[in-house]
Amino acid sequence: MQHYLQFKDFSADEYAYLFARAALIKKKFKAYEKHHTLVDRTLAMIFEKASTRTRVSFEAGMYQLGGSVVHLTTGDSQLGRAEPIEDSAKVISRMTDLVMIRTFEQTKIERFAANSRVPVINGLTNEFHPCQVLADIFTYIEHRGSIAGKTVAWVGDGNNMANTWLQAADLLGFTVHVSTPSGYEVNQSVAGLRSAHSYRVFSDPLQACQGAHLVTTDVWTSMGYEAENEARRAAFASWCVDRTMMAAAAPDALFMHCLPAHRGEEVEAEVIDGPQSVVWDEAENRMHAQKALMEYLLLGRQA
Repeated sequence: MQHYLQFKDFSADEYAYLFARAALIKKKFKAYEKHHTLVDRTLAMIFEKASTRTRVSFEAGMYQLGGSVVHLTTGDSQLGRAEPIEDSAKVISRMTDLVMIRTFEQTKIERFAANSRVPVINGLTNEFHPCQVLADIFTYIEHRGSIAGKTVAWVGDGNNMANTWLQAADLLGFTVHVSTPSGYEVNQSVAGLRSAHSYRVFSDPLQACQGAHLVTTDVWTSMGYEAENEARRAAFASWCVDRTMMAAAAPDALFMHCLPAHRGEEVEAEVIDGPQSVVWDEAENRMHAQKALMEYLLLGRQA
């Protein structure tokens, strides 16, 4: 049994399989061909953080695979009434085949997984967002081919997305240019990198975008940090991805954002709604990449 709690939980070879499998699953979806590999399997989705794309992509994806879904929040279960995580894990994993959790501290999902009889997927934590980067890299491959040897510019907060991009670069052989305001840097010890050779740090976001094949960002204030919102607005004022940054990137550079986006804050409207943006493909691909992931965790490699 495998869990998917961080991007580095899988090998490069496993990712090659997942990207190929996601492409096949998406092709069948677009052709209205049934792909019911998880008939009679049940996914439990547990949300301690609000969600749009994570809920829709996992729920629709599981139904499209022929399975069913149980949706839980802290407001409608014992999870919000001080039941130990370990007890919840032991019960829920006896009744379902797969669990996706969207929560706060990474330690919560690790404790759940340690007591689960079924695979556990990280739908987002404060530290990591592996399903999003899985979909982002799949999207890049769709549009531009292999990401190996390419440069990704991360402009903004050194948050869970940044940590996950660094893990992906470390594993899949590309480079991340990281530019964050002072005080909001990526913590390499949290990312858990094998070396520092897969990323470079820039104080100037424009320099980070020079020659990049992909420019990506996120909101300035992630969920759970709302009290810092005004301070972050001031600190991040120069980290809005604009047309000048995109012009400094490679001529065929793509722009991505995990959404929701705030036009005029972390990205100009002309960029996110412009010809280099693939954010809508990226959002849809959460579903297809996660279908490949769920299938793999439950059935292993399929011919």
